[in-house]
Amino acid sequence: MRSKGTMVFIRYCFFSFISVLFFTNGLSATPAYTRANIIIRTINSIDRLPIFHLKNKPDTVVNNKPDLYYECKLADIGKNSPIDFDYNSYVKRYIDIFTIERMAQVAKMIGLSEYYFPLFEEILSKYQLPLELKYLAVVESALNPLAVSPSGAVGLWQFKINTAKMFDLKVTNFVDERMDPIKSTEAAAQYLQYLFRTFNDWHLALAAYNVGPGAVRNAIERANGERSFWKLYPQLPESAQNYVPAFIAIAYVFQNYQDHGLIPSSLVPSLSSVDTIEVKKPLDLRLTSEELGIDIELIRFLNPTYRYDYVPESDSPQIILLPKDKIGLFIRKSKQLYLNTSKPKGKMPVGSKNGSYQTAYTVRNGDTLHKLAIHFGCTLDDIYRWNPGIDSVINVGQTLIFWVDDSVSN
Repeated sequence: MRSKGTMVFIRYCFFSFISVLFFTNGLSATPAYTRANIIIRTINSIDRLPIFHLKNKPDTVVNNKPDLYYECKLADIGKNSPIDFDYNSYVKRYIDIFTIERMAQVAKMIGLSEYYFPLFEEILSKYQLPLELKYLAVVESALNPLAVSPSGAVGLWQFKINTAKMFDLKVTNFVDERMDPIKSTEAAAQYLQYLFRTFNDWHLALAAYNVGPGAVRNAIERANGERSFWKLYPQLPESAQNYVPAFIAIAYVFQNYQDHGLIPSSLVPSLSSVDTIEVKKPLDLRLTSEELGIDIELIRFLNPTYRYDYVPESDSPQIILLPKDKIGLFIRKSKQLYLNTSKPKGKMPVGSKNGSYQTAYTVRNGDTLHKLAIHFGCTLDDIYRWNPGIDSVINVGQTLIFWVDDSVSN
C-alpha cells in the first residue's frame, strides 16, 4: 500500500503534467480562455462601481507556486466543507485569471465581501447550507448589486424575472427585489437547497444554478447516468463547464489572497458608517443626493432595489440606507424632499451620464446617426454633445463616443 506522502507526490506529478499539456502554448491561446470570457466580463463590470478608495497596484505578482501548493490549500478548504474543492488544470486557469490577469478587480471584490459575506453567511446558516456557497455570488455578479447580465439576470445572485417569481421576489416598474441583498440571498438559498435535494451533489447543484436543472439532467442522460461533475464535464453546456472551476478558484483566492500580493480595496465611505432610515412617502433619490451632498452612485449602491432612483408610494414605510452622518440632515429635510418629489415618467435619460459609462463605437456600413441613437437609447442632441464637431453624415470607420448603461452595452 502506498503511503499518503507517496500518493500526494503522484498527484503532484500528474497535475504538473496536465498543466504542461494545457498551458504550453500560452494562456491567451487556450480554449479555456475563450470559455472564460463571460466570467471575465462579469469581473470587469466591477470597475463601473465608483465607490472604492484608489489602491496602488502591488509591485510584484506572487504566483510562482507549485501545483501541490494549490492542491493542499484547496484540500484544507474542502476538509471542513460538504463541497469538494478539487484541483486540476481548469481550476488553475481561473486561479491565474483571478490572481494575475484581474488582480485590481479581485481586490475590489474582496473589499465588497467584507460587507456582503456576513449577510450571506447568516442566511446560508439559517438554511443549513455550506457557508462556502457565499463565493457563488462572486462568480455570478462580482458582488456588484447593480449587475445586469446580457440575458437580463440582475443583482448579486443574478435572477431572471421568471425565476424570481418562483421565490416571490417583486419586480415592478419602480422596485426590483432581485437587487435586494437580503431578499435575493434568501431566494438563492432556497434555490440552492432545492437543487441539492434534486442532485445530491454540490458540483451538479452549482452547475444547475447556472444552466438550470434540465440541462444537467440531459447531460447525465447523455453520459449514461454518470453523476461525477468532472466525468460529466464534456456533456455539460460550456457555461456550466466554466462555472464550477471558477467557483473553486474564487474560494481559494478569497482565502489566500495575501499570498498573491492582493490588497482589498476599501469602500467610500466604509460600510460600517451607514445606517437605515424609514421613508414614509415617495422619495426622489437623485434629489436626496443633491440636497444631502451624497454621490448618487453611492446612494444607488446602498439602495439597489429602487429603479429610476425613486422610492414609490407604499402601504408601509420603506427602508433606505444612507451614511450615518447624513441621517440627521435627511430627517430635517425630509418634509421638503417629499414635497418636491414627483413620479418618474420613464427611463432615466442616458444623455445625463448618470449611471452610464463611456464607450467608443466604430461606424459600420449602413449606420446613420438616427439608427445609432435608436440603438444606443439616446437622442441626436446627445450624440452631437458627446462628439463635438461631427457632421450629420458619418463615414464607415469613424469612431464615435457614446454614454451607455449596462443593458445597452451588453
